[in-house]
Amino acid sequence: MRFKLQDILWPKAGLCGEKLLYYRLGKNPVHDVWTLEHADKSADTGVRKLGDCGLLFKEDGVASFDTYFNGFSIEKWKKYTILDQLFLDLKIKGKFRVTLYSKQKLVDDLLEKPIFETIIEAKNDEVRTILFPEAYTVGMLCFELTALEDGSCFYGGEFYTEVEEEKIRNVKIAIGICTFKREAYVTKNIGILNEHIIENQNSDLNGHLEVFASDNGQTLDIDQLSSEKIHIVKNKNTGGAGGFTRCMIEASRANEKGMGITHMLLMDDDIVIDPESIVKTYKILSLLKEEYKDSFIGGAMLRIDKQYSQVESGAVWNAGRLEPLKMGLDMRMLMDCIYNEWEEYREYNAWWYCCFPMDIVRSDNLPMPIFIRGDDLEYGLRNMKNLILMNGICVWHEPFENKYSSFLEYYIIRNKLIDNSMHCPWYGKNDLKKDMFKAITREIVYYRYKNVDLILRGVADFLKGVDWLLKSDGEKLHKEIMAAGYKAEPLENLDVPFSYPEYDKERHKKSSPINKLKRILTLNGYLLRTRGNVVTSMSSIRPINAYRAKKILQYDVTSKKAFVTEKDNKKLLECYAKMNYMFREIDKRYDTAKKSYQSRCKEVQNIEFWERYLGL
Repeated sequence: MRFKLQDILWPKAGLCGEKLLYYRLGKNPVHDVWTLEHADKSADTGVRKLGDCGLLFKEDGVASFDTYFNGFSIEKWKKYTILDQLFLDLKIKGKFRVTLYSKQKLVDDLLEKPIFETIIEAKNDEVRTILFPEAYTVGMLCFELTALEDGSCFYGGEFYTEVEEEKIRNVKIAIGICTFKREAYVTKNIGILNEHIIENQNSDLNGHLEVFASDNGQTLDIDQLSSEKIHIVKNKNTGGAGGFTRCMIEASRANEKGMGITHMLLMDDDIVIDPESIVKTYKILSLLKEEYKDSFIGGAMLRIDKQYSQVESGAVWNAGRLEPLKMGLDMRMLMDCIYNEWEEYREYNAWWYCCFPMDIVRSDNLPMPIFIRGDDLEYGLRNMKNLILMNGICVWHEPFENKYSSFLEYYIIRNKLIDNSMHCPWYGKNDLKKDMFKAITREIVYYRYKNVDLILRGVADFLKGVDWLLKSDGEKLHKEIMAAGYKAEPLENLDVPFSYPEYDKERHKKSSPINKLKRILTLNGYLLRTRGNVVTSMSSIRPINAYRAKKILQYDVTSKKAFVTEKDNKKLLECYAKMNYMFREIDKRYDTAKKSYQSRCKEVQNIEFWERYLGL
């Protein structure tokens, strides 16, 4: 039977308008950087865009589809699925030369090989089908259209295969969304899922998707948003770990009643997503080979402000020295698209978009109750055998450098120690002391003395072992941690005036080897008199910004709020004294705490614990 694999996609207003993620015009696709608006009006390319779906060509106009969303990842489809023959349907009017290409990256070179060429024509809007040669199974397969007469139109198409019906896996996906007081995002994303999949009879995913949302803030209008396919529950504010685990529990309970969910797809609440990413995930799952049936499928994160820029596509934990893979790739560029398909060692995929089999969501195999930061990676390290990543499966998200929360210092170090105790047993006392010294010194340099206390508390709580985690109240603890950190406030409430020119100057301030030596020898100016106040970035502050500052206004560009920190030599000494005391505690208690997590972690990963923890 015919089985559609991938639609030809177009830019969409309100979703993504980066034309070069979808198609390229002209003979020089890599360097063609026309905007959509310009392409609509330009006669130079010989192509005009037809509304939202299609291109109108002059004779000799050329359009290529070797792009992030419309190239076909043949190497991965062949490796992971039972795909045999690959067909391409093109809906056209007029006359075109169609050239099929195989494109791959070999070290620094791009290998482009035309593998088939044919002429297609149609007097009216009609579909023409082309079979890709079977010999080409590496890199990307794609096509290029050259108009052979004025007025030729291309409206879209799809890649498909022929497969025996009994070989298609039965797949039903449950999306899990954890949200905390982000009503607008959740309402919008549920609306998109309803429109494009749940209420769309033409969607291949229709009838194969359920949505579970954990409302940790208890602010959603459940009656308005819920439906037969949308299941929303109120939940304690137990962070992403508690919210996503609640989604898993609800999906498992639904399966006990015969819902037939085969896969869980966890997604952040504040992402922008094209439903076609979910459809593509469903298609891959439907054709997985037996040896890859337990695979995770991950979505890359692209920036919401620069929609072509990739932040991460899979990651390596490295015992806390996190390495995001394929960071900074420009997905408008052909070479970056092809390099993005290279497979590297990867250990987990973040839960902004992570799909895995329901078989692993067992009553004795739930996530760790560690609130945020590290819950996704620990579950991945524990359960992921293989991770499939593919061009076109992604979400757009606000970049992390635009986000800063003081309280995270507590969770980052505490959860790193918990995760490492189970998955990086070689990480020992001396490794922790080195990491603590670096983290505490960094915060002292920026006069963030409250953060030092948060780091110390994170280590102290880890040293209490798994018994402490068993008895802790995550919601109550989080309130304490939030209160202990710095709070961004409106600028008018602060005693240091905000100046954008000063802020911009600090952002671009450069250092020199001599200046760096001075900062090292003077403890970044602690041994010198202060020169005045500084205005700088909250999330991207550098030691040079704090050098010899009296007070630092640390500004968050997203919220347009800030907090002020002030140099205090007495607190400098107190912080290092507390650190040395904690070093002695580490010597006495670290090994015992680590062993408790190694031997007893199952006590906080089971349904009985989670039902108590969530008050179910």
